[in-house]
Amino acid sequence: MATNGANGATGATGTFLGVDSGGTKTALCVVSADGRVLAQREAPSAYYLGAGQASGPELVRRVLAEAVPGVCADAGVEPSALGGAFFGLPAYGEASADTPALDAIPRTVLGHDRYGCDNDMVCGWAGSLGLEAGVNVVSGTGSIAYGEHEGRHARVGGWGELMGDEGSAYWIGLRGLQAWTRMTDGRAPVGPLHALLGARLDLAEPLDLVSLVHDTWGGDRSTIAGLAPVVVEAAEAGDAVAGAVVEEGAAELVALVRATTARLGFGVDEAVPVSCSGGVFRSATVRARFAEGLAAAGRFDLRPARFSPVVGAALYAAREAGTPLGPDALARLEAA
Repeated sequence: MATNGANGATGATGTFLGVDSGGTKTALCVVSADGRVLAQREAPSAYYLGAGQASGPELVRRVLAEAVPGVCADAGVEPSALGGAFFGLPAYGEASADTPALDAIPRTVLGHDRYGCDNDMVCGWAGSLGLEAGVNVVSGTGSIAYGEHEGRHARVGGWGELMGDEGSAYWIGLRGLQAWTRMTDGRAPVGPLHALLGARLDLAEPLDLVSLVHDTWGGDRSTIAGLAPVVVEAAEAGDAVAGAVVEEGAAELVALVRATTARLGFGVDEAVPVSCSGGVFRSATVRARFAEGLAAAGRFDLRPARFSPVVGAALYAAREAGTPLGPDALARLEAA
């Protein structure tokens, strides 16, 4: 994590910029010290890994150079007058050679050093738990857990679709495709998943799946992740294979929480606040299986998210600037 500069610089105001860039989009907001969201905006994703050597961190710079002045203009504040900013960037920390370049980019956009950079997982934790000690687990296109406790920080998961991301939408969608091929071959009993996923794929011939995934989709992880709701629907319709995928996925997400908790040093009898976010958790079935897994451990306090990740980024910016929002301001934000 990189944090720069100091609060109280000439011209700084009580406004804070939050930037939460994930695998599909970049969300930005400006929050006032008294708990008002002054502006929000969306921009393209700043996920640059796999974008080609010609892009790299330069892609991040292009996205921020356009989006940050835009959201600040909407809020009626100059970037140079922000009291602080926090940039949650996808893939931050996953290519250490790029970290210095990523850390330097916001300075060129803001014109000052009152900002911090880290992985976008921090935004999910900061927003969902309102900066309270505990663990947030994210299951969207990928999966990751992050937590803070008494000055400690811990990340677990987030290894990408080729090496991990267990319990994520991509992981669920890919296993749905694998199950569909086994059912088509006769290697597994045909269940509701076969018809449901078949309708979604709309293939002239079963083997057209190969060219659909490799050529038409280009193996795109977001497209494959988009199949996860179909797998969950099949599980809810009684498909045993899909049901097993959902059960295993929920167990993997619980494992992320348990490992993060262990690394944060919570006492053995200490209750651990937990929140969950990301598209996979929109499913009541997944949430229920996840909650059951946490309950079995007997020490986790599963809570609904207090704020969105992008608001969490702004809260983090205010805290790092030495001016965290007080209870009244947080209550105003929650009521908005």
